[in-house]
Amino acid sequence: MLRAGIVGLPNVGKSTLFNAVVANAKAQAANFPFCTIEPNVGIVAVPDDRLATLAKISTSQDIVPARVEFVDIAGLVKGASQGEGLGNQFLANIREVDAIVHVVRCFEDDDIIHVSGSIDPVRDIEIINLELVLADLSQVEKRIDRTRKQARTSKEAQAELVALEQIAAVLNAGKPSRQVTLNEEEELLLKPLGLLTRKPVIYAANVSEDDLATGNEWVEQVRAIAVQDEAQVVIVSAQVEAELVELPPEDQADFLSSLGVEEGGLKSLIRATYELLGLRTYFTTGPKETRAWTIRSGMLAPQAAGVIHTDFERGFIRAETVAYADLVNTGSLGAAKEKGLVRSEGKEYVVQEGDVLLFRFNV
Repeated sequence: MLRAGIVGLPNVGKSTLFNAVVANAKAQAANFPFCTIEPNVGIVAVPDDRLATLAKISTSQDIVPARVEFVDIAGLVKGASQGEGLGNQFLANIREVDAIVHVVRCFEDDDIIHVSGSIDPVRDIEIINLELVLADLSQVEKRIDRTRKQARTSKEAQAELVALEQIAAVLNAGKPSRQVTLNEEEELLLKPLGLLTRKPVIYAANVSEDDLATGNEWVEQVRAIAVQDEAQVVIVSAQVEAELVELPPEDQADFLSSLGVEEGGLKSLIRATYELLGLRTYFTTGPKETRAWTIRSGMLAPQAAGVIHTDFERGFIRAETVAYADLVNTGSLGAAKEKGLVRSEGKEYVVQEGDVLLFRFNV
């Protein structure tokens, strides 16, 4: 399962947000730095209204959504790349995730201490990003020293050295390594490094409930940085999400409506994380269950079948495929077949977002 790490300075609302993301999570949220030391992990469902629609068509007994794993990583501080505030341990935790959700404090509250003494999203983002850059630079420089020796006799090492030197130049300029375009071979060579600044980022602008609908000047500052960083911004209110978790479903919509929004930032954050990771959803549906399956963009039908079970990929014959919209518009699989909307696809078929699939395979 793919993982997204929730990072940021201490006391910006990471653990409160994590507790809301994972409704039953027990991450401690408290008003002091390093409240979180060991990373908390939770698996969350990806919101998808299409599941209920398919389940109704198929009269399914169960609904199983797609899922993403979130990791609540302890707050980083200035000097983390040099080990400040247990920085080395926390940076190692970030290396293990696929994407970063960078929580930025965009609210004023005298009762919640800010580690730097004031609210300044630009400064806060720069602190975190610089520590990630410095940590990567240290690792890349060590790797360059070792690879230079190997490059005398190895073409693979020569190719790696070229990529490393490109990345080192960008990092030395204080920029993230994801700004360097690498080819497929270079990506594979550098993948073991787990570079922090190569991971895709979402900025979660954590606001008060009064600013959830409109944002504020701090959110605009975050958006300006995100444009430069080719990152996404999602407005969330960790406190609102924490309150929503405590309400029955029938009262949640009224509460959000009173704040001027249709849904909380949490659903947007989960969807954005799913999309950021380059994930796609296909469905299987029948009387027993309707289920969403997660694949990477560009996967072929046999690979998609292998997500269900490796035997499906090994013995793949074909996939009976119908687009979600076509199935819904016709009202049943039988009606879709009558209209010629159900296709038989082979091993070269690239599975599309929202495909409803039935795999045929040899055991």
